[in-house]
Amino acid sequence: MLLSHSTIPIDDAVFTTLLDNSVAGTYKGYERALQTGSIKFSDLVDLARKGDIPYTLFFAPIALVREQVEKKTAKLLAGVSRDTFSIGSRAKVELRDVELIVKDLIRKQQLLRKHDSSLQPNTIIGLLRDDTASADTDAAALMSALDLSHERLRACRSKEKALDLMIERLEANQVLVSRSVQNYMPQRLAHVKFSGMTVRDNKVPYIFLAGGDHGDDQEPGGRTIFTLALMTVLVARRIFAPMTWDGGSTETDPGREYDIAGSMLMPAERMRALALTSLDAIKAASDAFKVTASAVTVRAMRLGMIDPEAAGNHLEQLRGEFRSRPKGGPRSPIHPENAVRKYNGRELTVRMLHALDNGDISAGEFCRSICLNHLKPSRIEDLRRAVQ
Repeated sequence: MLLSHSTIPIDDAVFTTLLDNSVAGTYKGYERALQTGSIKFSDLVDLARKGDIPYTLFFAPIALVREQVEKKTAKLLAGVSRDTFSIGSRAKVELRDVELIVKDLIRKQQLLRKHDSSLQPNTIIGLLRDDTASADTDAAALMSALDLSHERLRACRSKEKALDLMIERLEANQVLVSRSVQNYMPQRLAHVKFSGMTVRDNKVPYIFLAGGDHGDDQEPGGRTIFTLALMTVLVARRIFAPMTWDGGSTETDPGREYDIAGSMLMPAERMRALALTSLDAIKAASDAFKVTASAVTVRAMRLGMIDPEAAGNHLEQLRGEFRSRPKGGPRSPIHPENAVRKYNGRELTVRMLHALDNGDISAGEFCRSICLNHLKPSRIEDLRRAVQ
């Protein structure tokens, strides 16, 4: 380490252990230090701040450093498993890739439990504990518990409205839903390819929906709906972990969770009533079920309605069509209050606004803990209007 005109040694093992186990390990300053073998003190302090690391730990013995990292990891893993739950995907999510988001969502869960005495034990967690039941039976039980019907989903005018309905029913049952909003979260996800994660809590579990390109060439709206259904199944099966899935794979058995989600959105009896003899028919079904054409294709194959070769051909054609679609232009900037609402989820925001109104939390603490300082106290009313 370079400080003024002096050189102060830092143990390589200490340096890499601390940074490899934090989000700071993804920054270029870390890579540059490894390549050059040196780092300025100011840059070290900056990396420590980004990684939420007391910079004095860089000068501690390696045994103490490893002990501190293990304690931090154990606390973090209380809410999310270290292992990635993968369906048809080889991608793996490293804990440091989502560490700050996990910590923020867990902290929000703790704040809500502290300030909202009306919370009840969650009835969705562990609902699907009987592995002997059929996927259709589990799907029906989960839909009933959420008070969500296929008719209501199909009646939605668009996939975005169907997604809103699913989120509304989850949050009405104390399952919070957070959605990725770049620049309004405590961590960048630019280099992470994953679908989302479920975060444990006995009263208010969180589902986090990751945005961006998932690499399986499916349109975002319908893919997000299936992702949310999958993660709802994970909560109901007490699985709390980062999740990746490939919706265009026919070569592997996606497993029980996939079939339950498929039955939730595309019931077997309704699928079998369709004549899915062409790609156009599959696309029409995808609009009706509010999912992607790829999801309909894989579901039809697993129901024995389409043979694997035909399904593979359909999926390849769908991938080609997706890749050839014109790229969208620049997106309109999102208003800060809408971004905060989307990342927190409406339910948490509304409940914490009640805590603010009751005097249980100050405006400054609300802006820091709930809005991550993206809103000042003078803008709280804008957020209140955004959740009405």
